[in-house]
Amino acid sequence: MSSHLSPRNAKDQPRTRKSSTDLSPAKPSPTSRSLKHERVSRLDSSGAYDREAYDARRENRMAARKKAEEEAGCTDYKKMYEEALSTNERLKSRLQGSKQELVLVQTQLERVTQRKITMTERSNERSMLETEKRETRVLQKKISDMEDEVKVQTELKNENQRLKDENGALIRVISKLSK
Repeated sequence: MSSHLSPRNAKDQPRTRKSSTDLSPAKPSPTSRSLKHERVSRLDSSGAYDREAYDARRENRMAARKKAEEEAGCTDYKKMYEEALSTNERLKSRLQGSKQELVLVQTQLERVTQRKITMTERSNERSMLETEKRETRVLQKKISDMEDEVKVQTELKNENQRLKDENGALIRVISKLSK
């Protein structure tokens, strides 16, 4: 195992890949030499793979990665939580504004409904007044017609009475002449 790069030191340093154009083909870089040395150190003297050392390094790498992800995740969760809170506050204020607007619209609707009711009542009153006026005119006309009929009947009764009186006088004259 290399003393130059321990699993912890290797994880703490950022990994960068270099393209083949960055490296000169004649001279290997120190990083590539250390990585090669690390690969060779995984093999024991017999050329067999040291499974325990590999597992330990792997666990260290996984733990470090998990810790980094958790830290990144925590900040992300905190940021998401703060965003959610601000969104909730914004939505609450919009909801409050909408509720106030709803109350205003409802009061306006009530006023309009009341006006409509009063206008309907007034128009009903007007139509009732007009109807009553028409009925009054019709009744007055009937009354005047009846009064005219009463006058005519009175005149006819008077005429009839006069004719009866004349008839009675003629009958008396005729009866005196016939005796």
